[in-house]
Amino acid sequence: MSFGLLLPAGLLALLALSIPLLLHLTRRTEQQATVFAALRWLKASQRPRRQVRFDELPLLVLRLLLLALLALLLARPVLSGLTDARHWVAVTPGIDRAEARAALDPPDAEWRWLASGFPALDQETPARLHSTSSLLRELDATLPDDAALTVLVPRRIDGLDGERPALRRQVDWHIVDTQAAPAQPAPKSPAVLAVRYGQPDEQALPYLRAVATAWRVTPAAAEERQVRVTSGPSSEPLEAQASWLVWLAPGALPPDIRAWIAAGGTALLGVASQAPDLAGGNALWRDARGEVIVRGRAWGDGRVMQLTRELTPATLPELLDPGFPDRLRTLFDPPQPPQSAFAETVAPRPGGLALPSVPQPLQPWLAVLVAMVFVAERWLATSSRRGRSA
Repeated sequence: MSFGLLLPAGLLALLALSIPLLLHLTRRTEQQATVFAALRWLKASQRPRRQVRFDELPLLVLRLLLLALLALLLARPVLSGLTDARHWVAVTPGIDRAEARAALDPPDAEWRWLASGFPALDQETPARLHSTSSLLRELDATLPDDAALTVLVPRRIDGLDGERPALRRQVDWHIVDTQAAPAQPAPKSPAVLAVRYGQPDEQALPYLRAVATAWRVTPAAAEERQVRVTSGPSSEPLEAQASWLVWLAPGALPPDIRAWIAAGGTALLGVASQAPDLAGGNALWRDARGEVIVRGRAWGDGRVMQLTRELTPATLPELLDPGFPDRLRTLFDPPQPPQSAFAETVAPRPGGLALPSVPQPLQPWLAVLVAMVFVAERWLATSSRRGRSA
C-alpha cells in the first residue's frame, strides 16, 4: 500500500499557513501604559526582553491544521496497492435473487448486480439496457487483483458485442437455469429516408427513386428492414420520423440540418455540399481501384457522410450495379454483430490487458475531517471571544 498525490501542485496552498501565524502575532492583547505619581521617582529598571509569543495557541493550531488539510484535499491524495480478497458475485439482471443465492452461497461474498454502477443485490432489479460485455470488462478493471469474481448468467445471455470478453482474472462463469424470460429487443419501426435536393431536375433523383423501389420489395419476413423514402426541395423541413437523410443541395448546410445530425441523425451529403472537415474521416466505400467513394465521421451524436463524386453513371459506374441499393443501405444501417448467445459459448477467457490497480481516493474522508476541524475551530473561536468580552 502506498500513498500518492494526483495533483501535487495543490500543496502550494500550504503557503497560506503564514496567514494565521501573522494574525496571531499582530493580534496580541493591546497594553496601555498608566502613569502613577508615587512611582515617578523610582529608578527605572531594565526592560525585560521581548519574546515571540502567540496568543490563543489552541485556536492557532486548529487553524493551521484546517489550512493543511485543505491543501492536502486540493492535492487529491490516493492510496494505491490496497488488497481486497473479498469474493465478488455479479448477478445478471433477469435472474431472481432467491435463485441466485440458492445456486451459490460463498461466505462473506459481495453480491452485486451486473449493471451500471454495480448496485447491491438487495436493491431493485435494474433495467437490462446495458452491454454485458462492457460491464464485465469494467468490473474486472475496477476490482483489486486478488479479488475472486463469480458471474451468474442465464442459459441464454444478451448484451454481447460480438467478441468473447478477455479479462485479466479467472472468472467463475456460473450458468443458472432461470425461468426469467430473455430480454426482447424493442420492435423497430420502418426507417424513413428523406431526400432533399437543390434543383428539381437533379440527375441523381431517378436513381434514388429506383433505390426506394428496390427497398420497398424487401421480403415481408424482414419487415423491420422496410424503408420509406420521401423527397422534396431543400427548403422543405424534415419529417419528424426521418431516420436518414440524403442532402443533394449545394452550399452550406442549414442550421436546422446541422442540429438534426448532431442530435443523432445520419446524413449522406452530395459532393457539392459544404460539410464539416471529412478529409480525416473514415473511408466507408471504395471502388474496385481502391479510390474512396464515401467518407464519414461522427458529428455530435450522429453521423455525417459525403460522396466524393456526383451520383451519375458517368462519374459513379457503381450506380448501375444491381447491388447498389444494398450498398447504400449498408452505409446508413451497417450490420450489427450478434448480441445474444448461449452462455457456455461466451464464457470470459483469461489474457485481458493487465491494467494498474485503481487507486482509492481519500477526498471523501478528508472532506469529513475538514468539516470536523472547521466546527471545532468555530466553536473555540466564538467561545474565546465570549471569555474576553466577559
